[in-house]
Amino acid sequence: MQQAVRIQREDFSQDDEIKALKAGSKRMGGIGTFLGCARDFSEGREVSEISFDAYGSMALSEMKQLRSDAIEKFGLLDARIVHRIGTVRGGDNIVFIAAGAEHRVAALEACRWMIDELKQRVPIWKKEITPQGDTWVMPHP
Repeated sequence: MQQAVRIQREDFSQDDEIKALKAGSKRMGGIGTFLGCARDFSEGREVSEISFDAYGSMALSEMKQLRSDAIEKFGLLDARIVHRIGTVRGGDNIVFIAAGAEHRVAALEACRWMIDELKQRVPIWKKEITPQGDTWVMPHP
């Protein structure tokens, strides 16, 4: 079974992540998920690729803390966070977040809170590669 919080180059399976989340508790009545995907258009420009880089150990540590914070703040039964690094193309998966709780409201609120916090707290950088040149995206939208 893969770790609940990961940074990886390869793609991930939403189904596998949800299956792993559900395996943790039969009390789970609601699962909120967020899937971030690469767009092929940004700021009025075509984007051929997006490159993600992370300050590895610090990013992973902050993601683990984020998961713990969400579990405590929203009373979750479990949560999972997976973020890719490296180069992705339009339509590819980038980030997956799942929050499992007894009820839907906590799961959905926690999921939204986690993606917003991840964008603020975790040192992962995004560079858009376009025909007009490469651009680092700051800050995260």
